[in-house]
Amino acid sequence: MRTKTPAFFLAGDSTTARQSVDGGGWGDGFLAIARQGGAVGENFGANGATTASFVYYGIWSRVLAAVQEHRETHNVIVTIQFGHNDQKPSANISPDQFVANLQRLVGEVRQAGGTPVLVSSLSRRNWGSNGRIERDLLDVVVGTKLAARQAQCHFVDLNEASMEYCACIGSDNAHSYDLIPGDVTHLNDQGSVVFGALMAQLLHWTFPDLGGYIEPDVELARAINEGVYFWPDVDAVKRLQDE
Repeated sequence: MRTKTPAFFLAGDSTTARQSVDGGGWGDGFLAIARQGGAVGENFGANGATTASFVYYGIWSRVLAAVQEHRETHNVIVTIQFGHNDQKPSANISPDQFVANLQRLVGEVRQAGGTPVLVSSLSRRNWGSNGRIERDLLDVVVGTKLAARQAQCHFVDLNEASMEYCACIGSDNAHSYDLIPGDVTHLNDQGSVVFGALMAQLLHWTFPDLGGYIEPDVELARAINEGVYFWPDVDAVKRLQDE
């Protein structure tokens, strides 16, 4: 029996979302790779979103509707990456609530007919006085891992992988991926391509059967694996953003 074509639906905050004035993440870079490989998908990432607001403002219901629409014809995978905003005191979300919220999202994806994947938050590009990149998302990374373990859900550690790559290429090179100078959280188009490719590799390791659907450019993949700086072409991302 022929394997169904994947459909990727990305749920998350601004570090997943499309590039905009006040946001931009890995999502479009990843989807550009997936679409070139013949998969389908949509980036539902939203600036400022938490595990609570994403549901409250109705974005999550759109994700579930997309899952239900494609579940018979596609292998539906939903990535869930939150934490940047959940950890802020103004969000009023406790660590226990964060874990419970993630578990609820996982259960609802399964009920809708998709495969959930919990993803730890993309690393900020902050360097401390000791010359090392700061682990300033540790609390939500731990919470995401705990939610994945308790829900017996696939887990992708994008935080650790993105932190490692940034540490390898160094501060100056890592900051070339900033959305604007001084924005150490959001990504420009080049950053979206690079970290989207990193996400593609992590998902491929999690789901080996995805094969050629999410294979990034060979030179970019080699650079990521070797910890070498890379400035990519962004034509595919631009085309996706123009749709």
